[in-house]
Amino acid sequence: MAILRFKALEQVFQRQPLAVVNTGERRSDSFGRNVFNLEAMRANMPGEYFKKLQGAIKHGTPVERNVADAVASAMKTWAMAKGATHYTHWFQPLTGATAEKHDSFFDLNSDGRPIENFKGSALVQQEPDASSFPNGGIRNTFEARGYTAWDPTSPAFIIETGGAKTLCIPTIFVAYTGEALDYKAPLLKSLDVLEKAALDVCHYFDKDVARVTTTLGIEQEYFLVDKALYTARPDLMMTGRTLFGHSSAKGQQLDDHYFGSIPARVHAYMLEYEEEANKLGIPLRTRHNEVAPHQFECAPTFEEANLAVDHNQLLMDVMARVADKHNFKVLLHEKPFAGVNGSGKHNNWALSTDTGVNLLAPGRRPKETLQFLVFFITTIKAVHRHADLLRASIASASNDHRLGANEAPPAIMSVFVGSMLDSVMNELERTAKLPLDKGDNIYLKLGIDKIPAILLDNTDRNRTSPFAFTGNKFEFRAVGSSANSSSAVTTLNTIVADQLVEFKQAVDKLIADGRKKEVAIVEVLREYVISSKAIRFEGNGYSDEWKEEAAARGLSNLPTTPQALDAIVTPESAALFARHHIYSPVELHARHEIVLEDYVKKIQIEGRVMGDLAINHIVPTALAYQTKLVNNVRGLRELGLDDEYTNGTLDTIKSISRHVSIIKTQVAEMINARKAANKITDTREQALAYCDTVKVHFDTIRRSADKLELMVDDEDWPLVKYRELLFLH
Repeated sequence: MAILRFKALEQVFQRQPLAVVNTGERRSDSFGRNVFNLEAMRANMPGEYFKKLQGAIKHGTPVERNVADAVASAMKTWAMAKGATHYTHWFQPLTGATAEKHDSFFDLNSDGRPIENFKGSALVQQEPDASSFPNGGIRNTFEARGYTAWDPTSPAFIIETGGAKTLCIPTIFVAYTGEALDYKAPLLKSLDVLEKAALDVCHYFDKDVARVTTTLGIEQEYFLVDKALYTARPDLMMTGRTLFGHSSAKGQQLDDHYFGSIPARVHAYMLEYEEEANKLGIPLRTRHNEVAPHQFECAPTFEEANLAVDHNQLLMDVMARVADKHNFKVLLHEKPFAGVNGSGKHNNWALSTDTGVNLLAPGRRPKETLQFLVFFITTIKAVHRHADLLRASIASASNDHRLGANEAPPAIMSVFVGSMLDSVMNELERTAKLPLDKGDNIYLKLGIDKIPAILLDNTDRNRTSPFAFTGNKFEFRAVGSSANSSSAVTTLNTIVADQLVEFKQAVDKLIADGRKKEVAIVEVLREYVISSKAIRFEGNGYSDEWKEEAAARGLSNLPTTPQALDAIVTPESAALFARHHIYSPVELHARHEIVLEDYVKKIQIEGRVMGDLAINHIVPTALAYQTKLVNNVRGLRELGLDDEYTNGTLDTIKSISRHVSIIKTQVAEMINARKAANKITDTREQALAYCDTVKVHFDTIRRSADKLELMVDDEDWPLVKYRELLFLH
């Protein structure tokens, strides 16, 4: 291993930035070049079918068979003109990665003659194996049938890998029995439910609103390490994070990497993946160094939520493929390195109407401000009411390392609104008590017209808040960097839709009782402000004081995934998702089971890798070095040197023995705990056992191994060190 480490370092020292050809072409000219977008459809489809397709997409109606045939023919013509030879249904199973099965356009006709063929039936539906993907018990191994179905709202695109080009068609993935086996199907349902609920509320203020779109901007944080260093770290390769490694003397404490000059190799890499993303219609606008050494971030322009999620999944794939070309590895694990910041995927969420209004942007007129307050306060109420469910939506073994680690949002869900909006809500609570007489100016009497237009820079930011309002959107900061955002956004959409439905019912009842519309709206909002006050927090979410205060407020602190996931399968959650037809009880329990199984498997893999590295690499290295020290002491004493010259070395020998003993004991106990956990048949109990009896050994084993790293001769140490992983580029 030590030989592998130094060979890897030698390769890194020889690296040079790859030359990225600048064609001089503007990004706006190449944007979406490899996407079957509106322009491509219009150019390749008969006008009649193009209009029918757009109508079906706009109104959410099924695409007619003859239209599907026309789309398939146009797609084939367009894709083959760009060099594509195969097509695939591109879907998002519950593995966390995307999936695809390639089929060739090549076919034989009835006469046995070769042709290129792609029919509407192949576009609309395919049949991949459903038994081998995570299904939570929905499918048995012998029940293999599942279906992918075309999502016409997300455009097809061409991916080039190793010179081969493939037409990728975004689809949902469902079981033969109809249950969703992916992230996209529930997301699409939640977007539809939220739109309908938001429309009903919008009509209090503007009857002309016909569509409400959920928009999403997904910031992607990631680490880069050299490929050679990555392959010399079995733990990185197998688990995505370093299970061992003493902190470098210099880490992020000087904050000199944040927004600093981008290293040349990294800059070349960024230029290439940005251009690839641009051709795929992914509107990246921002790149910068993040806080930790060799940590970076990219961010796109806001898009419709379904498209934004598809683009983020595609972006992660593009980043990984381009990184390989530049001799890098992208690390999307939430906490690949101890002692420095982890990575998140901040989801910036908002609602926009087809009349050009951002429903989470405060207006300049009282009526606009009241509409803003409705959606703003209703969202906060929904988060308060379903905080545990929102926490469950971002739960994973890898994100557990990040949440609450004094660098990311804590595991306690809270909402930050800023001092101005906090005072606005307090004022609304107070002034809503005022009696209204006939002829009174409602907005004036309620104080709404006194509320100034809230500009973007009038609301501060709070990086410790999991769910923060940032001027014209909510930023769900607790989503992990490796996650598919669909899980979090589906939950957020559903709880807000449910609250909007309840809000309208409450307002309509007051109006039926004789209240003026504006008075009824304010009365319900005031009740929401009061009842959801506990979730609003403007302070330091990292502090121990907040943990105590949150407990006093009745807010949950769920630091581990097995605990957090309980919220998914409560009767209240089942009723919520069933009420809006997002998940059936079967689908909900299946997803609970799938995430628990994923947790168990990841902790199991980490335990096995840790045991192997500790016993077969670190301990032998330490003992070999200890033997050198023993021989050194023996030689000194043979020369007649007394304890003055040997005591320091003897102390090191004793320390090595102590840490080796701790490692051996803890690894043995960890293995026994794992064997016991593996016998547990209930998935939740097994996950808790892995959390409470297996994972608890990790820190102790690591602590002793990291101490040995400081004692053993650098030339003998087998694992690439943190200073090398984080600073060599």
